[in-house]
Amino acid sequence: MVRRTKSEALATRERILDAAEQVFQHKGVLSASLNDIASQAGVTRGAIYWHFKNKHDVFMAMVERGRLPFDMLSEKVEDPQEPDPLGKLSEFMVFVLHRVVTDPAQQRLMEIMFHKCEFSGDNQELLAQQRTKTRESCERIGRMLGNAVQRGQLPATLNLKRAAIWLHSQLTGVIMHWLLAPNDLDLAGEAEGIVATSLGCLQSSPFLQDRAPT
Repeated sequence: MVRRTKSEALATRERILDAAEQVFQHKGVLSASLNDIASQAGVTRGAIYWHFKNKHDVFMAMVERGRLPFDMLSEKVEDPQEPDPLGKLSEFMVFVLHRVVTDPAQQRLMEIMFHKCEFSGDNQELLAQQRTKTRESCERIGRMLGNAVQRGQLPATLNLKRAAIWLHSQLTGVIMHWLLAPNDLDLAGEAEGIVATSLGCLQSSPFLQDRAPT
């Protein structure tokens, strides 16, 4: 048997993840099987098991691959030495919205995560993993907002945890709506306005502030 090179193994892994995106989008995560993914990728089940433990492992690898560019960018926004953290956060959020519109692979990933991932039955493990990822995202946003507070760009009374959850909900909510009804909203064209409105509420909403000390 001919030993595969590292580059060939990586190419096969990417082909499996590409196939998983197609299968999960078409059938949903719960209904999809490793046989479906293997058939779509043109490989054997054994080839999948060479790279992944099970279907959940394939799913999480697909998610991590899609999130990597966002993670790299947000790390820059989290830098406490950044002189304009609020401006960088705005750029980051606009980038995310534009990416969903212009990148078909990102669209597929978001559709799978928001509308094709049934958190029931055998997928309970995914629910726990998604809870962890959501908490991590909110913590990251909280650190970004904290940097903006330190720079005087946001009120010192801002409740960072509450504001981070609210901002995360705004970003994911508008993406979920657009995926269901793309004709309702020019997401790319209105991305800057959506982000400016969301960030503006951090300045003025009493709900997002802690009570000022007396």
